[in-house]
Amino acid sequence: MIHQENQSITLKIAVVGDVHDQWEEADGLALKHLGVDLVLFVGDFGNESVSVVRAIAALDIPKAAVMGNHDAWYTATEWGRKKAPYDKTKEDRVQQQLDLLGKSHVGYGKLDFPEWNLTVVGGRPFTWGGHEWRFADICQERFAVGSLEESAMRIFENVKNAQGDYIIFLGHNGPSGLGERPEDPCGKDWPPVGGDYGDPDLAEAISLSINACRRISLVTFGHMHRHLRNTKSIQRRAVFRSPEGIIYLNAANVPRIVEQNGVKLRNFSLVLLEDGQVTQISLVWVDKDLQIVTEELFYRFLN
Repeated sequence: MIHQENQSITLKIAVVGDVHDQWEEADGLALKHLGVDLVLFVGDFGNESVSVVRAIAALDIPKAAVMGNHDAWYTATEWGRKKAPYDKTKEDRVQQQLDLLGKSHVGYGKLDFPEWNLTVVGGRPFTWGGHEWRFADICQERFAVGSLEESAMRIFENVKNAQGDYIIFLGHNGPSGLGERPEDPCGKDWPPVGGDYGDPDLAEAISLSINACRRISLVTFGHMHRHLRNTKSIQRRAVFRSPEGIIYLNAANVPRIVEQNGVKLRNFSLVLLEDGQVTQISLVWVDKDLQIVTEELFYRFLN
């Protein structure tokens, strides 16, 4: 819920990590019960899963979303088009998803929330990660962006035009520069293990925004799952705080719905934003009664 005291504003934001077809009516009910003010979706709703996007688009809570690589799985490449389980001469499921989300889709765009003095700026949609730009053709075709340099400038243009004093960057994948270990927020955890798999264009847009003295409250994303492929002994680090004080959150806790002892649990990352500053981040698991059964604290701001 929004709390205002002496014109101070505290927002409760839910970040929904990679969905991968795991979205149910109970998710919307849980978000209502949690009392969140804003919901951010990092993409990968499914392999062009129009039905999942339709259900999320109907969510009656302020929201913003960006599309992930799986959201163009059968469209972005020749090998994907050959595997498409539908007639691509009759359907364009990528466009169907974009149409359903409407203004809530912020990939290469922005969404202003003037009542909170906040703007959500989207990163590159359909990103796969890394310095090699995979799925480049779809960004050229759908958004007329032809290089990573153009991509960075398109993102930054939306920062320059933001109405809010506070900026949240929402990407499918995070920026490069957050570490090269497999367990880092965008670290590469498959053979050969190690290396930075973040998006260089998002990193450049963030750097330009810092140089322009824009206030970045949060950078949140997914794509790189918390459970690592190369080991079960450690998990991916969810939160990174930069020397500038910017908080980066990887919200991809996959699978986001699990069953434990016959009880279905679903996860959300919850962020408290007080006057544009992140003061707390936690991962919560909610049961069928919409109650938080476990809460893992990732970050707390200490004065």
